[in-house]
Amino acid sequence: MTRKKRRLLTFLVCGVGLAGTSALILSAFSDNLVFFVSPSDLAKSEKVGHSLRLGGLVEQGTVRKSADGGTLVRFRVTDGSSSVPVVFKGILPDLFREGQGVVVLGVEQPSGVFRASEVLAKHDENYMPKSVADALKKSGRWNPAAGPPPPASTWSQLAEKPPG
Repeated sequence: MTRKKRRLLTFLVCGVGLAGTSALILSAFSDNLVFFVSPSDLAKSEKVGHSLRLGGLVEQGTVRKSADGGTLVRFRVTDGSSSVPVVFKGILPDLFREGQGVVVLGVEQPSGVFRASEVLAKHDENYMPKSVADALKKSGRWNPAAGPPPPASTWSQLAEKPPG
C-alpha cells in the first residue's frame, strides 16, 4: 500500500471512530436533555424505575408532614390536568409551599408514588434576593407596601444610585 492510501485509510478510520463516539455520547444524553416532565407526561410514559425530574405545582391542601416531627413529607404535584403523589424524606427548601412551582428529582415507583430524593422550589419572575431587596429599600427606591419590586434588569442600577 502506498503512503497516500495509508494516510487516507488512517483518516477514514479516525473519522468513523469520531462519528461513532459522538453518536454514543449524544444518545446517552438524549434522556437528560429535558429539564423535567409534567405529571401528564409521566402518566403517558413508561418511566417506572428510571430516575427523572418531575415538575409542576404543589397541589393545594396535599402537604402532609410526618406527625413524629421527622422529615418525611407527602404531597401531590399537579399540572392542572393530572397529579402525582410524591414522598420526600429530607429538609424542604424555604420557598416550598402549596401552590408554588417545584421540580422534584427521583424515581416513580410501580405503585404510582414518586419517591423524591431532591426537591427544588421554583420561584417566579418577581423573586428578588434578600440582599437586593435590602439595598433597594435602603436607597429608598422601593417600598414593599407601595407595590411590586422594579424589573430585575434595573436592580443593580437602582441599588447604586441615590434616590431622586
